[in-house]
Amino acid sequence: MMLWLIMALMTAAAVFSVLWPLARRTPLPTGSDLAVYRDQLDEIERDRSAGLIGEREAEAARVEVSRRLIAAADAATPAPAVGARWRRRAVALAALILLPMGTAGLYLALGAPGLPGQPQATRRALPPENRSITELVGRVEAHLEQNPEDGRGWEVLAPVYLRLGRFDDAVSARRNVLRLLGANADREADLGEALTVAANGIVTAEANEAFVRALRLNPDDFRARYFLGLAAEQDGRPQDAAEVWRKLLTSAPADAAWIGLVRESLARVDPGAAASAPGPSAPGASAPGPSADDVAAAAKLAPEQRMAMVRGMVERLAEQLKQDGSDMDGWLRLVRAYMVLGEKDKARAALGDARRALAREPDKLRRMDELSKGLGLEG
Repeated sequence: MMLWLIMALMTAAAVFSVLWPLARRTPLPTGSDLAVYRDQLDEIERDRSAGLIGEREAEAARVEVSRRLIAAADAATPAPAVGARWRRRAVALAALILLPMGTAGLYLALGAPGLPGQPQATRRALPPENRSITELVGRVEAHLEQNPEDGRGWEVLAPVYLRLGRFDDAVSARRNVLRLLGANADREADLGEALTVAANGIVTAEANEAFVRALRLNPDDFRARYFLGLAAEQDGRPQDAAEVWRKLLTSAPADAAWIGLVRESLARVDPGAAASAPGPSAPGASAPGPSADDVAAAAKLAPEQRMAMVRGMVERLAEQLKQDGSDMDGWLRLVRAYMVLGEKDKARAALGDARRALAREPDKLRRMDELSKGLGLEG
């Protein structure tokens, strides 16, 4: 009800502001010209009474002054034109009818008259599922600005940053957690994972050190072992990567959710070992790698034939990217594949092709530059 009253008052004020200038009338003039003409009439009457002028001269003078007086009065109070009167009436009609109707119609179309008022305190008390993730992150960030030594707050915020794609913020948050809460295997592995994701999937030297520290604290830490195998693959040591991942599969629990990821990673460097490795394949896995049929076929091949098969897969990926260069993930996989194969010149050439294909997409170009630096392909 209060909202409707406020809107009615605002509409009335708007209408009044339009009608007030239209209702004003030009006041009758009382200037000095009219007073002078009246004084002249009085003076003529005095001269006639004193005999200074005759009756005929006095009458002629009165007629002339009266004519001038009427002309001056008419010029001072002009009658409005017919067109002007109609324009005033049209504007007044629009102000009285169209303005309130237009305001009410606009509110009914865009507003929510049936929605009850909701104070700010009530909005803040809404359950988390009814608030946006951006609002929640903003509240935690505001809290941490006031309490930067709250390690638990940083620990809550770090994985959210990672999901939102704010990788640099995630790395900073992970570092704060280690500084404030101390090191353990999970926190070291968290830092290494954030550093790897921020580097577009490249296990950097700093990330490698974090994973090594995690293994010192817990030799069975899955993530540290997996990413150290990935680092070996990216360094051009596929045999070392295969050894790490084979041992990881051997010691894996039967129901571990990450077995499929490790099997597919192993298939990239040793298809035969992946085919015979223990543990179920992960259904619907989407990580890049050969299909189950490719793995089974590769297991029957000699090492040289398996390598040729892998090269064939890489070349097919390169051909696909020539047809559709917008696939950012495809370019990343291709460059890394060439590095794993030890073909650094081809990796550089693929980077150049990717930059040309993605020339109009600055964010993707930035990721390619970061990949280039992480792989040591600059220059």
